[in-house]
Amino acid sequence: MARVQNSAAVRLARAHVEAWNNHDFARARTGLAPDVHVTAVTTLPGAPLTDLSGIDDYMQGLIYFAQTLKPGSVRELASLGDERTALLMLAGDTTGEPFGEMTWTGARLYQFDDEGRIKVEHIIFGVVPK
Repeated sequence: MARVQNSAAVRLARAHVEAWNNHDFARARTGLAPDVHVTAVTTLPGAPLTDLSGIDDYMQGLIYFAQTLKPGSVRELASLGDERTALLMLAGDTTGEPFGEMTWTGARLYQFDDEGRIKVEHIIFGVVPK
């Protein structure tokens, strides 16, 4: 299948990022499969490794992360995907709590189910203090 910057999965991933970037957590939640699984790793000292399953645990982690960001600060650097898989490279700015004011850059790899909901998400990101 062709990989394009505006595929169905890329559009779904962008909508999800737009929701949590603007702290619309109810909308972000609607895009999750019941058995969603997320992992996240970072170079940020003190940040927890993430390996969560299920909507409630996913949302708890997402809200914690998103609330450290300046609303609307996340920007897309690159994207690639097909009908069921998307990769977004993003950057965003933190508010300063709890790790300090910084810019993070990372990649989010998504796999969607037959209903267009996130089934798997893998995140890797690094930070640069301001």
